[in-house]
Amino acid sequence: MSTAGTLGAATTTDDVLSGTDLRGTRVLVTGASGGIGLETARALAAHGAAVTLAARDETKLESAARDIASRTGNADVDWLQLDLASFASVREAVRTYAARHDRLGVLVNNAGVMASPLMRSADGHEMQFAVCHLGHFLLTCLLVPLLERGAPARVVNLSSGGHKLGGVDFDDPDFRARPYDKWVAYGQAKTANILFSVELTRRLSGCGITSNAVHPGAIGTTDLARYLEPTDFAEMMRRTKFSDRIPFKSMEAGAATSVWAATAPELAGRGGLYLEDCHVAAVSDDLGNGQDGYRSYASDPAAARRLWTLSEQAVGERFAWGDDD
Repeated sequence: MSTAGTLGAATTTDDVLSGTDLRGTRVLVTGASGGIGLETARALAAHGAAVTLAARDETKLESAARDIASRTGNADVDWLQLDLASFASVREAVRTYAARHDRLGVLVNNAGVMASPLMRSADGHEMQFAVCHLGHFLLTCLLVPLLERGAPARVVNLSSGGHKLGGVDFDDPDFRARPYDKWVAYGQAKTANILFSVELTRRLSGCGITSNAVHPGAIGTTDLARYLEPTDFAEMMRRTKFSDRIPFKSMEAGAATSVWAATAPELAGRGGLYLEDCHVAAVSDDLGNGQDGYRSYASDPAAARRLWTLSEQAVGERFAWGDDD
């Protein structure tokens, strides 16, 4: 059913999916052992989708999958161990997934790290860029053959209004030469999620695969905030020009835009968009309008292509679909 014009910031996952039958749709959600990833997986499973939960902690994953199956009555719920900070783990996870399932209709790249101290991934990259973007880039690209079999297929990349903290530094994405700033690093990672959606859609929409970026809104009770100090939230508000009165969402409302991106009929065949509060957002470079819309640099086609090349170099593999060369 179409939900155009009826949804907003307070909308929940069940509001989005009211009357929707997802039987026959196979979904993979990363970061699904807790937070909005878990709620995204639960909501989709409750409406009949076959769902795989992916995350690092196998004990949490097994418990979450069992709980979703029990609560929804949907037995087609499984889990996949995945550490996005390790390219080797990503590759192993894809091999495991492909051995179990022959197609994929929806990939929700939900997992992330926010404002962490300077850390390096197993492959030597700055951790926020590695987990939020590079790990998901590799995962998505390796899953393209299964997405093609599940087409029309959708890739949902969790970004954030935090992308307004800055763009991608193509000369030093891993903070090798410049001083590390956790908020600059977070902004870079979240901008990368949007640029990836733009370029992935350009390359694969002809194969029936589209990708959109999602701003879930502020949710105060997730593991994403585990590195934040008491003063950090105010600092992010100051830098992004967000109001300090920005409302916090429930888990169900925080996951709603992800679910909408994954299922809304009005988004069929549409990609490279930035979605917030269950609608398509507009570009806004007005620094006084901190909360709404997205910055133009986050959807620049040239930057999106440059990020693709950088990402291929980082993961050590070339994915040439839609390549102009």
